Parts: sequence; C-alpha cells; structure tokens
Amino acid sequence: MILSGEGQPGYQSDRLNAMPSPVRLIAIDIDGTLLPTVGGQVTDRTCRALHAAEAAGIEIVIATGRRQAYASPLIQPVGLAPETILITSNGAVTRTLAGERIDRFSLAVETARPLCGELRRYGGMTVFTFDCEGPGELAVESIDRLGARIMPWVNANRPWIREFVPLERAFDAGEAPVQGMICGSVDTMREAQADLLSSEFAGRIELHRTEYVSKDLCILDILPPGCSKGVALESLAAARGIGREEIMAIGDNLNDLEMLNFAGRPVAMANGAPGLLEIASLRGWEIAASNDQDGVAQIVESVLESGGVQYGKGAAVETPA
Repeated sequence: MILSGEGQPGYQSDRLNAMPSPVRLIAIDIDGTLLPTVGGQVTDRTCRALHAAEAAGIEIVIATGRRQAYASPLIQPVGLAPETILITSNGAVTRTLAGERIDRFSLAVETARPLCGELRRYGGMTVFTFDCEGPGELAVESIDRLGARIMPWVNANRPWIREFVPLERAFDAGEAPVQGMICGSVDTMREAQADLLSSEFAGRIELHRTEYVSKDLCILDILPPGCSKGVALESLAAARGIGREEIMAIGDNLNDLEMLNFAGRPVAMANGAPGLLEIASLRGWEIAASNDQDGVAQIVESVLESGGVQYGKGAAVETPA
C-alpha cells in the first residue's frame, strides 16, 4: 500500500471541493468510526442521523475490514434497510445487509498455501477467512498463540474458528480464502508488509494495514490483488451511476485510505490513526469529531442540513419548495 495515495485507484491530486455536489452516498467504516470506543453499539444519535439520511434518499454503505458475520450483528440493530450494502473483508466481499452477494474475490489457493510458511516467521498468528458459514470460516494454526495477542477477537469469533496443523491443511479441499491476516506490533507489521512487497508474492496479493499505535498493535490484511474498500466502492458507484463527487467516505485508519482517496468528500475521524491524520492534514480533508463524540452523526447531520433537509428529534423532513 502506498500511503500517500499516488498510484492508487481513485487517487485525486485535486480535491473535488470547488462547488460541492449534493451527497448521494455515504460510505462509513465501523471500528473507530461508526462505533464508540467502548460498548460495541452504534449510539442513538448516530442511528437517528443514518435513518434521516436514508429517508432523504442518501444511500448508506458500510465498509469494514470485518467479515460479514462479524459485522452484521453490529449493523442490524441500527435498523437500516435490508438492501443496505456491506463492503466487508476490506473490499473482498460485497453483500447486502440481508445477505445477498453482490461481489466476491478470492486468494488463489496456489498463493495462500505457500503464504502459510512465509508468514510463520511473524509469530504464527495467521488467520485465513473463508466465505462460508460455521466452524472453519476462520482457519488458524493455534488458537492459544493467537489469543495471547488478540484474546477479545478470539473470544468473539471462537464459534467460527477451526485449527489446522499445519495451517496449510486448511486448503486440502481446494477452497480459496477471501482474506488472510497477521497481527503483531506496529513495527513488525510494517516490516512484514515491506518484506511481502519485495517477495515472490508481490503482484499476487494486496496488503492493507490497520494500526492501533496506542496499543502497539497492527493488523496486516492480505487480500486478492486489486482489492480494497476504495475499489469496491468505485465498482458500486459505477453500478449506481453515482459520481465520485457525490460520494462522502468516513474512516479512521489506513485501510480506509483508498476509499477516502476515491470519495469526492473524504472525512477522517479525529481519533484516527496518526498516519491517516497526517495524510488528511496534507490533503486538506475534513476532520470529524471523534467516534466517542458522535463524529459520524455530526457529519451526517451537516450533510442533511446543507441539502435543505430539516433534521431534528429523530425526524428528517424535506423543506417545502
């Protein structure tokens, strides 16, 4: 991943902000953006803002690094329409909230199997995600080893995890994963990304980092080549006939970068990863209040107000002509 964005699909050297177009679609990340830091539930104010936007004809799209089964339980209580689009696994899979598949990309088994050996030197905490349901949706080599680093994630996902020893056996049936992941310290994962980009796997995979600097934790996602939230959003926009200047994207981390690059109105969260906030500052992107201050709700409310929608007390009514 090129952090500056140059060379990425959808990169804009000049922002589309001379005469802002009406927003027709808002793409929103989940963790650190839609969700507050603690509690695991979208706030009432944010739910009201999203409902109002939907009622005003603005399409809400959820874009996350989580897989569908790990994202849907967080979004279902918001009460969005069943046809709401979820871009999951950092762009590898796109489905509706109701589960209808729109798009899916997979890592070739011929790439994923040898990656197992390559990734062991980063602590043996590799996870492969398969687009299926039930045990085996997540393949790991050692639950205990993974739990030592990200126990909350292991506990939340344990029903879907299956151990394979060695991990290469996860591909014995020939099924291709949609996503791989390793995690570790920020420095180690930056090193892993650089190593992989100069390895035999370069060109066969796409890499996206999600950094939590205060915890010295970084997730490095390994995707099919060309996959990102931004590419998935671009594909959806083309299908909808929506121009990039009519799209707002809101995110907080480096795996949101391609999506923010593509959107005509990129918004970074104040609590975002330092690397993303540095880019946002250089580009002159809008900075929202933090996820613990209903930053998404504030931004969506401002979109509604600028579009002539009267918003308040949970209702959105179009201003009479």
